[in-house]
Amino acid sequence: MALYGYRKKNPRRTVFKIFSKKQVSFLLSVMGMILIGNAVVPVLSYQFRYAPKFGRIISPLIYPEGRESLSSIVALAKEEERDYTLISSWFDNSVSRPGDSLSKTAFYQLSIPKLGIDKAKVEIGGENLKQTLVHYNDTAFPGKLGNAVIFGHSVLPQFFNPENYLTIFSTLYRLREGDEILINFDGVDYRYLVEDLFEVSPKDLSVLEQHYSERRLSLITCSPPGTYLRRLVVKARLVD
Repeated sequence: MALYGYRKKNPRRTVFKIFSKKQVSFLLSVMGMILIGNAVVPVLSYQFRYAPKFGRIISPLIYPEGRESLSSIVALAKEEERDYTLISSWFDNSVSRPGDSLSKTAFYQLSIPKLGIDKAKVEIGGENLKQTLVHYNDTAFPGKLGNAVIFGHSVLPQFFNPENYLTIFSTLYRLREGDEILINFDGVDYRYLVEDLFEVSPKDLSVLEQHYSERRLSLITCSPPGTYLRRLVVKARLVD
């Protein structure tokens, strides 16, 4: 009489067998909602928490001209697929770049203590925002009469890194009147105080205008952070 028997081997359990198809679908849906929320929530927070505090704001639905809806703007942005790390892509209007400004200084430094930005490199007449902040050609130099205009790139604020030029201006909207902006230009330190924050459309070139009765500074980035719909402008004045 045989003293042995057979026992059926337990099947190998894989991840997909442990979870049913419905459970997997549910998990994927939750992950998708988290990813979408991670992008949408910061934009909504900016629009409803910060933007109303600006001196001038643009409606999230309509440009000042009142002719373009948000959906049409988004569609236009998708069609153009511009590279916004390049200064030449920042304006909707066809704008030719001014000639090189006359300066022996090619780079200078900018610091914003409130945002943790310390001695960021600014290139005069630069083009690539992946590598530096850019001082727009033919605008006043720091400390001089006129309006010194500096552009910086921004992404969703949760990715802000003050040492990464692709994210460096992502939290610019948190500045308030009286906050300091420090510049070292050609070995001289200049101290600016924020006076105003406001938004303009990508078609508005008035942010580049020069008025030689005062010493001003304009920091410009895209807004809301992570989008290219509008331009946020931080205006500051030089103090002794």
